[in-house]
Amino acid sequence: MSLFRRSFQGMTAEDYIRRVGVTSGGRAAVTSDTALRHSAVWACLRLRANLISTMPVDLYRKVLGHQVEVPKPPVLVKPGGERVEIEEWLYSSQVDLDRAGNGVGLVTEVTGSGLPNRIDLQPIGECAVVPAEVTKATPDGWRWRICGKLYDPHEVWHEKQYTVAGLPVGLSPVAYAAWTIGEYLSIQDFALDWFGNGGVPAMHLKNTGKTITSPQAQEVKDRFSASVQQGGLFVSGQDWELNLLQSEAAGNSWLEAKQYSVGDVARFFDCPGDLIDAVVRSGHITYASITERNLQLLIMHIGPAVIRREKALGRLTAKPRYVKLNTDALLRMDPKARAETLKLRIDSRTLTPSEARMLDDLEPLTPEQIAEFDHFFPPRATPATSSPNPQ
Repeated sequence: MSLFRRSFQGMTAEDYIRRVGVTSGGRAAVTSDTALRHSAVWACLRLRANLISTMPVDLYRKVLGHQVEVPKPPVLVKPGGERVEIEEWLYSSQVDLDRAGNGVGLVTEVTGSGLPNRIDLQPIGECAVVPAEVTKATPDGWRWRICGKLYDPHEVWHEKQYTVAGLPVGLSPVAYAAWTIGEYLSIQDFALDWFGNGGVPAMHLKNTGKTITSPQAQEVKDRFSASVQQGGLFVSGQDWELNLLQSEAAGNSWLEAKQYSVGDVARFFDCPGDLIDAVVRSGHITYASITERNLQLLIMHIGPAVIRREKALGRLTAKPRYVKLNTDALLRMDPKARAETLKLRIDSRTLTPSEARMLDDLEPLTPEQIAEFDHFFPPRATPATSSPNPQ
């Protein structure tokens, strides 16, 4: 039984509230919109999503030990239907992965072999994980609640990052930082506190058993306010759930409480501070070329996320096919460096002139062009070598 299930199994509402605690105070609510107003958070999300979403998606398989490109299925071209191209789909899901640690979509179409053929991304604020005990048993021990409706895990497309053993969902980068810094002694305490009490307002009260009217909602709110002022407990609803947006709001609130700088925020989101115009206190960072800077960005920051996305997108295709994101789009060189690199490869016999021309979208040289080159640049005469044993 997973730690997530053990954390909630047999726990009454009173136990849950007592374990989590109730935080009072006049903190302002932090939502997805207000979080983006923090320029450093917005800049990091934008940079990472822009780069990863615009890398060409290629599909390959091995044939006799060689990598051969094969046609892509529709789900790798327009995964969200006719109006949602792969670039838009990757951008939206990457933003959710980087800000909330999870990307969630509903599988609305499948192929004849049962693979997803269309995935409609869902707003992360409407997605939550609930224990299966309060719904019905599933092999995974939990189900998804999306826009108020329950779904089994096989009906949902789920990508996650910044994971911690024992939780069925990923964490936002800020939540992951709070956990790894060591402010929580156990993952169970962290899960209950972060997801249950970290968001702002201090608690989100939601009755998941039935629909309530506005007067009933006001009554519940009044009862809750009275219990908080008196330091007592408040019980409502039939079950408890991990709300992904609440985790994100908790992360933003934690950032504000700790008063972290722009450089710290960039570090949490795995984005070089100088690329979002943060002040580099250790001095100026210099690179010999743009290519070297982008290579460092790819290896140290973007590369791991690219590999995770390749593995996830590979689940949409039949084996032994696999997906590769073309990172060469990030490593574009200036014209001089590119020409020098191509010449070096031609001289070292690792690239033919025709292949080099193809990289610039040029056709192979025609006989007339070759003759013209020979006219203006005649081949050098090879010096005669003396015989080692003259007669």
